[in-house]
Amino acid sequence: MMDDIQKVEKLLKKNNGVIETYQVEDLGINNKVLTRMLERGLIERIARGTYIGADTFEDEYFITQAICKKGIFSHETALYFHDLCDRTPIRYQLTIPSYYNTKLLKDKNYQFFYLKDELYEIGIIEMKTPYGNKVKVYDLERTICDIIRNKKKIEIALFADSMKRYADRKDRNSIKLHKYAKIFNIEDELRKYLEVLL
Repeated sequence: MMDDIQKVEKLLKKNNGVIETYQVEDLGINNKVLTRMLERGLIERIARGTYIGADTFEDEYFITQAICKKGIFSHETALYFHDLCDRTPIRYQLTIPSYYNTKLLKDKNYQFFYLKDELYEIGIIEMKTPYGNKVKVYDLERTICDIIRNKKKIEIALFADSMKRYADRKDRNSIKLHKYAKIFNIEDELRKYLEVLL
């Protein structure tokens, strides 16, 4: 019979090295098992009720979403995921619903953008991190709309390079881009940039 620690380790493996207290409780395992595992150095606590295995490679993207479940990688972080820029993000940019609160808000490694639900939900896809874990990121066209909407907060060179790379992509979806631009009320701005690039 598998003991409780082995059951938790099996769950960790199944969940790419991240577990939450409720998942352990769902297996009928007492929370004290997590305390024992913490004391032995078998797991690390990364947020209230969220743990990673000690041997889990620290995939910051994956861990960020394990802590901030409603956070969608956006803006410059999404540019990186879509290969529209070369630099690894210095700080992670995420979009969250306007009502959502996360402990990461005070952490300077993160920048958050707030949106009402109907705009927050547009264009969410799953992508793999450099470590192979799945995270939620805004799709290519949503990312372009986000950087146009926040152009003043982005370096000019990064903005221009990202737009050029998008224009060169064979997998770009102009219909979707114009649909999103209409929703976000940036049609005129989008047209101005695309006329130069296409």
